[in-house]
Amino acid sequence: MDQQTYSVITASGSYIPTRRILNEDFLAHSFYDEHGIRLKKMNEEIIKQFQTITGIQERRYVTDDLVASDIAYFAAKDALLSSQVDMETLDYIIVAHNFGDISEKNRRSEFVPTLASRVKHHLNINNPATITYDLPFGCAGWLQGLIQADYYIRYGTAKRIMVIGTETLSRICDPHDRDSMIYSDGAGAVIVEAGKSKEPTGILSHNVRSYAGDLAYLLRMDRSYNPNFENDTLFLKMNGRKLYENVLKTVPEVIKECLDKAKLSIRDIDKVLIHQANEKMDEAILRDLFELYGIKESPKGIMPMTISWLGNSSVATLPTLYDLMFKGRFEHQTLRKGSTIVFASVGAGVNMNAVAYKIPE
Repeated sequence: MDQQTYSVITASGSYIPTRRILNEDFLAHSFYDEHGIRLKKMNEEIIKQFQTITGIQERRYVTDDLVASDIAYFAAKDALLSSQVDMETLDYIIVAHNFGDISEKNRRSEFVPTLASRVKHHLNINNPATITYDLPFGCAGWLQGLIQADYYIRYGTAKRIMVIGTETLSRICDPHDRDSMIYSDGAGAVIVEAGKSKEPTGILSHNVRSYAGDLAYLLRMDRSYNPNFENDTLFLKMNGRKLYENVLKTVPEVIKECLDKAKLSIRDIDKVLIHQANEKMDEAILRDLFELYGIKESPKGIMPMTISWLGNSSVATLPTLYDLMFKGRFEHQTLRKGSTIVFASVGAGVNMNAVAYKIPE
């Protein structure tokens, strides 16, 4: 069998913000519903119920001096240090995000030039052939960047690509919306390179779906739930119940279709790395995925979770999780050579995707 070109993750990096925000830090908040009516339940009960459903106990926020492109740069630098590659040889820098740079003092999206151009500038890369662009694709953006990198590499138009996910969701949270407790900040990066192999390795297959009909605005921007909020700032809003219902109908099928393309079964998968927005939802996705194969119980530990202490950092969730596991910084969860894993994510749009990946021997 002749050698073929595969896309292989050769290095990773991440940045976990230093500010720990505990659930108790929301006790003094005043929460309203979507109709502008203040919730009658005591905050202690609201927070307890929130933790039971989402699994989130704390999350990380950036310090006031940082924006999304800064922490993207930190993650990129971490990946480059891990790889020891010459950054001037990068063909592309793809940065997935949804809100650009939002400063603490002026909370408005700003991304001209692109965040990818800013990262290249911070890295002092001089090569004009290092192409930079941003990718807004909801929380599924980083994984979509990985899929785009695979296309470039497989068709011979690139050999080395950096894909970054970065977000500061703390800057677009409505302090009067209980869903704001889900969101967090962070950045993660990988370097993907062309590799030759006679046996399938690296990225084996991928699958993407966009449900922009009735589901398009399940995540959207809108004003504060507090009718007396002092200005017209727009915040991230979510129809959580409807999103949950439709995710369970679609994501397991998207993952299975991805595995089918690679001629794999869920029995061949060592780890499921899924975007983490809600622990109960992810557990239900995993359950339904295994049921598609006639399996009633999934193996213990197959789906590593960071949501309890990192929250939902959108596009940064998956690359951060991968980096922690790859570098042995996640207790009882590691990625071994030769293992086959599947990535999956879902986000605004509604967009969802999955990637089957074999770690090279």
